Amino acid sequence: MSQIHPSAVIHKDAQLDDDVIIGPNCVIHSGVTIGSGTILDANVVINKNVTIGRRNQFFPNCVLGSRPQVLRLKPDSEIGGLVIGDGNVIREQVTIHPGIQPGDLTTIGNDNFMMVGTHIGHDCTVEDNAVMSNLVQIGGHCKIETGVWFSGLAASHQFVTIGKWCYVAGLAGINRDIPPFLTVSGHYPPKIRGVNKRGLSRAGMSEEQQQQIFEAYKKLYRQEGTLLDNAKALAMEDGLDDNIRAMIDAITKSSEHQFGRYREKFRNG
Repeated sequence: MSQIHPSAVIHKDAQLDDDVIIGPNCVIHSGVTIGSGTILDANVVINKNVTIGRRNQFFPNCVLGSRPQVLRLKPDSEIGGLVIGDGNVIREQVTIHPGIQPGDLTTIGNDNFMMVGTHIGHDCTVEDNAVMSNLVQIGGHCKIETGVWFSGLAASHQFVTIGKWCYVAGLAGINRDIPPFLTVSGHYPPKIRGVNKRGLSRAGMSEEQQQQIFEAYKKLYRQEGTLLDNAKALAMEDGLDDNIRAMIDAITKSSEHQFGRYREKFRNG
């Protein structure tokens, strides 16, 4: 049976699994679904059309699904939704906005850890096992792939893709796509610093797989020529595994937009 604090305000249309825990002063709007084992601490606000999976934990003062911070939206504008998977830990004062348009979604996968003050903008995709340290700020329409680790106070421009198992250093300002498995720091422009070896270990890669990524990194970033030309040359080699193909694909896609942000291609789509 759900444990609901008497001070919580829950819309009659909200659907809560039997063992959900709702703390003091929480507010849950219509169209919300919350899965088994999820815990809301005090003062959590969940707005309309938010779907939350199982075993999530939301710490005090989280706000989920509020109207996106977009000037053209009016108070009566219809907006999209927010879907959150399983096993996420969402710390104090995290804000996650839904999609702008009806039918559009912001999606959060499984087993992510968002620390104090993280903001995820509208229409974003965060895959699985990401870590976002205090006050990380993610602009709208970004894609954060599996295993990405953001250090404190890092930020991302709209429409950026951060490749899987990357490490983003503290205070970084990311304004272009980052291929998988790399370490990046600095801002405008950020700089690739090397391979995120710790991320490769977290991903469970073998020593052989890791070595192939290091060799690919040298061919992409430590040889003469443009990054795109180096990626095209690497793509012609035999025996490339899926990890190297993912790096090449990310570089190729980001080159299709003048600012190096592949998702910009769909801005008006």
